[in-house]
Amino acid sequence: MREVTVKSMKLARDLDGMLDEALERDLLIRIGWGRGGDEKPKSGEIGAASHLPADSRVLLLGDLGQCAGAMNNGGTFTLQGSADSMLGAFQRDGRIVVEKDAAERVAHNMSGGVIIVQGSVGDDAGAGMSGGTLIVRGHAGKGVGSGMSGGTIVILGSVGTEPGQGMSGGSIVIAGSCPPPGEGTAMRGIEPEELSEISNHIEPMGLSIEEDALVLVPSGGFPATSVELPEPSVAEGFESIALIPSSSERLPVHTSLDPLTLLMPVGSEEGGLLFPIPWLIEAETAESWQDGVASEQPALVRRSPRACDLLHIDEANLVECSAYLSRCAGIVLDLDGIPTMDDAEIEAILVSLSSKMSEDSLILLRDGVDRVDHLFRLVIDLDLDGAVVDAAAPGGSRAAAALPRIGLAARAMNLTGQGRHLLIEMDEAPGAEDLLISVAAGCSVLVAPPPASGLEESLQWLQSTIRGWMIGLGIDGLEKLNRRNLRALDYDTASISGLRLIGYDRPLPMWLGN
Repeated sequence: MREVTVKSMKLARDLDGMLDEALERDLLIRIGWGRGGDEKPKSGEIGAASHLPADSRVLLLGDLGQCAGAMNNGGTFTLQGSADSMLGAFQRDGRIVVEKDAAERVAHNMSGGVIIVQGSVGDDAGAGMSGGTLIVRGHAGKGVGSGMSGGTIVILGSVGTEPGQGMSGGSIVIAGSCPPPGEGTAMRGIEPEELSEISNHIEPMGLSIEEDALVLVPSGGFPATSVELPEPSVAEGFESIALIPSSSERLPVHTSLDPLTLLMPVGSEEGGLLFPIPWLIEAETAESWQDGVASEQPALVRRSPRACDLLHIDEANLVECSAYLSRCAGIVLDLDGIPTMDDAEIEAILVSLSSKMSEDSLILLRDGVDRVDHLFRLVIDLDLDGAVVDAAAPGGSRAAAALPRIGLAARAMNLTGQGRHLLIEMDEAPGAEDLLISVAAGCSVLVAPPPASGLEESLQWLQSTIRGWMIGLGIDGLEKLNRRNLRALDYDTASISGLRLIGYDRPLPMWLGN
């Protein structure tokens, strides 16, 4: 773990420890000063002062890294210093004041509250905003307000190229020089009502705005271009793959079998998540699964997790997930469900989330099979516990074709050799063969939705069927499954998967050496 990550985690945990008492006694939390009032400024911490609850107040001295004040849910955060990219990103409510400059993507995808930057900001300030107010005393880079759908941005200085590119709502007020606006954006003068409203925000700061300020709004005659992303799906599962014994040995029916799967955090000998069968069930919530086999089967949920559940986090629940982090077994951050971020910004988000979890919780990343190399690199570089690879692809994919992509990328980076876990995601409820094929292909657990009805009966059937398959395959533990237990049932499947062709019992020549 990098030094900046360690000190960022410490800062986040210390702040969380002070919040309850501060809220109860209505206290201002001061960070960056010693007991005697001497200055001890912070430097470079990432994910600082994130997920602030309503009515909390934090004053911090120093220059912070990425995602400072992100996911604000009603707190007041004052930074006596500067901030790197994504200051106040995903803010839902509250107030953030930065006394110096901030870098790129200030107030990214903000939906409420106020953010004030006393200095200048970088590119794409206010991009994706849907509500709230962003005020910048200095200048802004290119792309200010790109893709915004609501809210107000006030720039008292000048702005870079393509302001308002692709905006569909809201307004951008610019007091300084402004180049021609981006596509779909119109420019006009400021109206008296707007001038009065903005003055209410900036006059307490000793600032004013002139009547010659410009306002950018969506062009009424140019409809915003909508983007319909293709729906990813799995056109064919593992139907063309068979399971066979890897030896001639037979197991008696009364043999003691171990169908359990344990996912352990990297470098830890405690904790971990135990799976009765290797299936992580996707569901909105599993809080009602209190009895029977389902009560012990882990699920990937979006809210109200049990102690054995992983929390699926994307932009839709990035703010409210903080209420659940202390009581789940771990998290899966969905890279496909959040805006594009660089490594440092992703790490900052993970710091803000993991600081609210127990130290033995699992932390995984999720992305599509088409981005598996980038996904695995992030898992290793950020020292995470594993990855969930979605086998679906736009236009429909074949699950058999995903196996070599996952396997070769994992082998090249020695992912499993480092104790990290691979999970593969499918879009339909699995059968026993699907679960065993996934394990044999090197994926510890299969992620998939439950059947439309009868989850308890399905789990009971899967448990008994998996045990039957283990007897038939001659193995007493799932860890003994490997690719030698798999056969492609036809030439086409063998050619895209690299598996041995049944009857031929060797990979096709094109796969030799891989």
